[in-house]
Amino acid sequence: MKIVLLSSVQPLGRKGDICEVADGYAQNYLIPKGLAVKANKGSIAEASAMKRARELQDRRRLEEAREMAERLTGKKIVILARASEAGRLFGSVNASALAAAVGEQTKVALPVSIFELAEPIKELGVHTVRARLHEEVSVDVSVEVAASDAPRS
Repeated sequence: MKIVLLSSVQPLGRKGDICEVADGYAQNYLIPKGLAVKANKGSIAEASAMKRARELQDRRRLEEAREMAERLTGKKIVILARASEAGRLFGSVNASALAAAVGEQTKVALPVSIFELAEPIKELGVHTVRARLHEEVSVDVSVEVAASDAPRS
């Protein structure tokens, strides 16, 4: 049965895609849940309109990601943290602390999930963290973790 997706369904496709699926899958799951409609002349025309809108939105998101990457390139984000004399942090710098510092210092609000941080930063110094702003755009952010004050004994 040919259907038009009303919302993205993994692994079938994205909103506005025309797909061929088994009759039972369409009639028992996709259509009753409002995820798809049976393809006809009207729904196919609507699908092309949804695709154009989706492509426009995708282009806009890509441009926004490129602008953010441009604003972040060459910037050094400074995070103050308490550390021992050996340079080990008493806590750690995680993605949420990094997102907050980037937002505060560059006025670019970024979600925590875009930072590719294998493990939290636990030492003073300069670290490079990759931020994936879009599927096609990523930028390396330079993060300097500096001691905020002397450790307490």
